[in-house]
Amino acid sequence: MKRNILCFLTLSLLIVLAACKPKYEPETASKGEIDPTRFVMIGGGHVAGYMDDGLTYEGQQNSLANIMAEQFKIVGGGEFNQAFVNQGSIGISIAGLAPFKLDYKTDCKGVSSLSPVRIATSGDASILTETLYSSGNPFGNFGIPGLKLAEVGVAGFANNNSFFKRLASSTSTSVLVDAKNANATFFSLFLGLEEVVTYAKSGGTIASLPTTSDFETQYTAVVANMTENGAKGVLATIPDVTKMPYFTTIPWNGMKLDESNVDLLNSVYNPLGYFFEIGDNGFMMVDTAANDFAVRPMESGELLSLAVPLDSVKCNQMGVLFPIRDEFILDAGEILVLRDKISAYNVIIKSIAAQYNLAVVEADKFVNKLSDGFIYNGVTMSAKFVSGGAYSLDGIHFNPKGNALLANEFIKSINSKYKSTIPLVNVGKFNATFFP
Repeated sequence: MKRNILCFLTLSLLIVLAACKPKYEPETASKGEIDPTRFVMIGGGHVAGYMDDGLTYEGQQNSLANIMAEQFKIVGGGEFNQAFVNQGSIGISIAGLAPFKLDYKTDCKGVSSLSPVRIATSGDASILTETLYSSGNPFGNFGIPGLKLAEVGVAGFANNNSFFKRLASSTSTSVLVDAKNANATFFSLFLGLEEVVTYAKSGGTIASLPTTSDFETQYTAVVANMTENGAKGVLATIPDVTKMPYFTTIPWNGMKLDESNVDLLNSVYNPLGYFFEIGDNGFMMVDTAANDFAVRPMESGELLSLAVPLDSVKCNQMGVLFPIRDEFILDAGEILVLRDKISAYNVIIKSIAAQYNLAVVEADKFVNKLSDGFIYNGVTMSAKFVSGGAYSLDGIHFNPKGNALLANEFIKSINSKYKSTIPLVNVGKFNATFFP
C-alpha cells in the first residue's frame, strides 16, 4: 500500500513539474528602430570581400557587407547590389597579382610544405575594365580595396582606383557622392583600416599616418553626408593590425644557431656589442639609429611581416650576416606610433557616433579576441595563420567564416542600440581555408 502511495505521489510531482516547465518561445525577428530597406556600407577590402589577396566572385559573395545585408532581409531589408566580378574569373589583387590558394611549395632547401601560392602567374586585369553602374539599380556595397578615409570624398577617385571605377557612376564622381546617392535608409562605415594597414605593411617606411585632426574632419564629413536624410547607422572602430597573422606568424627570434654559427656571428658582431647563443636568436635588422653600421638584432615584441623573402632567410643568410631591411619589420617605435594612432582614431569614431546617435561595433575588440583565441560552437578560432579558421591566406583580410563572425559583432551592436532583434549569422555554414 505504501509503495502504491509513493508511486502516486512521485507521478503527481512529475506532472506538476512538467506543467510548470516554461515553454521556449523563439525571439521574433524585428527591425526595431532601423529601416533596413536600402543598406549601404563604405569601407576598404574587408567590406568588399577581398580575401586571399584578391577580389573574386566568391569573396564578394562572402563579403562582410553582403553577409550583413542577407541578415537585414529577414527584417525587411531590400536587395543588396554589388559590383560582382565574373563568376569564372580568377580575380585580381591590388598589385595586379592572382589571389592565393593553399598548396604545396618547395623551398630553397628542397623541402615541400603547405604554403600560400598564387593560383596563376598574374591576376585577371579584364575585370578592372568593366563599368557596371546602373542608375536604376544603385550599388549598396562601397567596399573598395585600398580605400582610405581621405579618399572617400575625392572627386575623380575612379581614375586612381580601378576597383572603384567598376562601380562608379562616372570617372568624375567620388565614393561619397555615389554612396549618398544610393539613398541609404541604414548605413555602415568601416573606414580608417586601410591607412593603418598600408603603414604597417610598409614597415612604417611610408611618410606618416593621418593626423587626428584630419581624421576627425574627414570622418565627420562622411557621417554628416550619410545621415543627412535621417538614416541611422553603425560605425566600426579600427583594429590593431599588429595582432593579425601577417605580423605574428614569423617569430622575431627565428634565427636558430648551432655552435659553429654562434662562433662566427660573435666574431662579426661582438665588436658592436651584440652576443649570440646556441638556439633561438633575434634576426639581424637594419636600424639607422643603432650604430654606424645601422644594424642590430630584433627584440622581443618587434614584428616581422609575411612579405619577407623566406628563401633568402633560409638559404642566403638574410637576417644573419645580411640584415633584414626596414620595410619587412615593425620595430618597437613604429608599433608604438601605430597603436597610439589607432587608439586616437577610435576615440574619434566613438565620439562621432555619440554625436550623431549611431551604433558602434568595436572591431578592435573582435581582433583582440581572435588574437587570444576562443571557442565557437566547439571549434577553436584564433589569429593563427592558415589553421586559425578566421583569416584568409593574405594574413590581413578575413575568410568567409571570419567575415561571418565579424558580421555578428555588427549585428549585436545594432540590436543593442536600436532595439532590433536581427538574427545572428549561422557561422557554421561559411567556409574557412580550403586544404588540398
